[in-house]
Amino acid sequence: TITIQNYFRLYEKLGGMTGTAETEANEFWFTYKRDVVVIPTNQPVRRDDANDLIFKTPEAKFGAVLDDIVERHEAGQPVLVGTIAVETSEYLAELLKRKGIPHNVLNAKEHEREGEIIKDAGQSGAVTIATNMAGRGVDIKLGEGVVDLGGLYVLGTERHEARRIDNQLRGRSGRQ
Repeated sequence: TITIQNYFRLYEKLGGMTGTAETEANEFWFTYKRDVVVIPTNQPVRRDDANDLIFKTPEAKFGAVLDDIVERHEAGQPVLVGTIAVETSEYLAELLKRKGIPHNVLNAKEHEREGEIIKDAGQSGAVTIATNMAGRGVDIKLGEGVVDLGGLYVLGTERHEARRIDNQLRGRSGRQ
C-alpha cells in the first residue's frame, strides 16, 4: 500500500499540466518539492469576470439564478452552471424543469455520460448543470453564432471551499 504522493515520488521526473495549479503552488512544493510554472495564454483571455452577488435568502438567490438562466437560454446563449453539491444541482434541475427549460445535469450520478454531456454544453441554447466542475478534460466547442451571443455563459451558484475548483469553472469560459 502506498499513497499517491509517495507513488509519484518514485519517479525521477515529474510533469503535468493544469490551469489551476498556481493556487496550490505551496502544496506542490511541500509534497513533491516541485515548482509551479505558469505558461501564459497564446491569445488574450476574453473572459469577463463579474463580481459575486450576495442574497439574503437561498430562495432569492435561486430566483435570480433561474431568471438569469432563462433570459440567456431564450437569447440562445449556452449556459454552464456550476454547483458544489449533487443536491444543489438536482434542486436547480427541478426549478428548470418547472420552467420548461431543457437542460442536462452532470453530477456523480451521471459520470458515465460525462463527456457526452459536457461536449454539447456550448451549443446554442444549451443549459448544463455541473457539480464540482465535472467534465474536466473534455473540450466545450461553441456552436455556430454562439460567439456573437457572448460565448459560453458560466454561472457559479456558490463558492467552493477550494479556490482551485472555482478557477476550474472560470477557466471553462476563458479558453473557448
